Amino acid sequence: MYVCSCFGVTEAQVQQHVDGGACTPRQIASACKAGTDCGSCVRRIQAILGRGACPRRDLAVADRGEPAFAEPALAELPELEEAA
Repeated sequence: MYVCSCFGVTEAQVQQHVDGGACTPRQIASACKAGTDCGSCVRRIQAILGRGACPRRDLAVADRGEPAFAEPALAELPELEEAA
């Protein structure tokens, strides 16, 4: 069954991306363009994602009570060398 008519993306293709680690509609869109044109398939994509085992930000809490997916402070990020 087609999930995205605009780009001909099937439910099986979306599920393959979910199995490959995609956890958000944006990640699905990056992988196969589904949801990037008219947007009518985004709710269907969200439903497929809702069936998976992707961790939810509000449920995934580290032992210290901090969100498991909290972004690191800028001071903790490695410095990138600027291209010359």
